[in-house]
Amino acid sequence: MDNDKIINFAIKYGFLILLAGLVTYFSIASSGFASPRSAVFVLQSVAITGILALGVTCTLVVDGFDLSIGSVATSALMLSAYSMVILEQSAFVAVMLCLLMGALVGLVNGLLIVKFKVPDLLATLGMMFLLIGLQRIPTQGNSIATGMALADGSQAEGTFSPAFLWIGRHRFDLVIENLVPVPVLIFLTIAFGIWVFLALTRHGRLMYAIGSNQRAAALVGTPVNKYKIIAYMISGVMASVGGILLAARLGRGDIASGNNLLLDSVAAALIGFAVLGAARPNAFGTAVGALFVGILLQGMTMLNAPYYTQDFVKGAVLVVALVFTFYLSSRRGAGAKA
Repeated sequence: MDNDKIINFAIKYGFLILLAGLVTYFSIASSGFASPRSAVFVLQSVAITGILALGVTCTLVVDGFDLSIGSVATSALMLSAYSMVILEQSAFVAVMLCLLMGALVGLVNGLLIVKFKVPDLLATLGMMFLLIGLQRIPTQGNSIATGMALADGSQAEGTFSPAFLWIGRHRFDLVIENLVPVPVLIFLTIAFGIWVFLALTRHGRLMYAIGSNQRAAALVGTPVNKYKIIAYMISGVMASVGGILLAARLGRGDIASGNNLLLDSVAAALIGFAVLGAARPNAFGTAVGALFVGILLQGMTMLNAPYYTQDFVKGAVLVVALVFTFYLSSRRGAGAKA
């Protein structure tokens, strides 16, 4: 009985204890880590990754997986820059084009999976490579910046709209002047919205039912294909939002800037399985997972840890989180049966 209590406690609170321990250690080891600006910097660093991870979470809920999110985000980054710098469109047009592109990619992914029966990993992997190539074609593989040379020898006359740059660079006052960046508020708003949708609405419960037992959900009349397509469309739109925020922060269309988005987002979504012993995809866990990765990387940076150790540490944390989720949960299940 005591062992069962220990295992249950470890499953439910072990990851949060690990997170608290990490914050405590970095606060002691680095004097500036616990400052308000450092905390906001952590949130800002994970805002884009977290938004993408929330999209992945929606596909995980329906027992799917979206590998195209990083390329969708980079495509949105390039499309927004192309719209304003080369086509000389407004910020509103650029944002709407990106959101429509993300929804369209999600729709195509969903149709490939539910109508053409292509496995989700293969369908989204194919889409990833398609987008990686497609986003380079209009500019012959070059990044997009104000005044860049075009293929016909002329210069691009468009500029990034100040309203667009405001989305990625503006900071609101909160006790301290210029403290809270707009992307952080967008991330927190989206996280709350996805949590409400998945946890508190009928549609969210049906999506969990599909992920748990697709056949049983179909037998009781749930439109399985419809919800799967919706999940991939949400993922595509979330990836586009992340790309828009990245473009607004950088002020240029840099192809290489989204290289790590896929792996970091997937890590955050999978780490979320371990939060509060959920053992399933959930928006709160994903947000905490993104925060955990941000705290880890910020602490290592402030302690001057070599940059090449960061991926190793992220991988180790992911393995530990999955052990908390699956191995300890299986032991709890075995103990309950006994």
